[in-house]
Amino acid sequence: MFKGKLQLNRIALYGGLLAAGTLALQWLDYQRLARSHSSEIYILLIAALFLALGMFVGKRLFGGVAPAAATGNPKALAALGISPRELAVLRELGAGRSNKEIAAALKVSPNTVKTHVARLFEKLDARRRTDAINRARELGIVP
Repeated sequence: MFKGKLQLNRIALYGGLLAAGTLALQWLDYQRLARSHSSEIYILLIAALFLALGMFVGKRLFGGVAPAAATGNPKALAALGISPRELAVLRELGAGRSNKEIAAALKVSPNTVKTHVARLFEKLDARRRTDAINRARELGIVP
């Protein structure tokens, strides 16, 4: 039993020495690499710094715009008399969906969608879908 424990200690010692030797060789290889490619390492660090700076500035300049409220502009909705169902149709129009797609999404008939679209055109003083969406975006009703 004592002899087996001694062999395990010896194996652990040899394993530790091999690990230390490997670590020393890897450290020396890293030092050689760092010395021979120091200019590339500095360029990499400067590029990473500019990347981080660009991301920070971009986030500050372009990321700070808050999205429009989910309920739209309540004052404009009330002034125009747009119902919640018409607002849902208007949002779907803004997403570029057809009458059939809107009808399927809202679980109504295509004729009902046509009626809502016609009423929206009247309320928003528009002749086409794009006019209605642009007017709604100007008023802050849809994002």
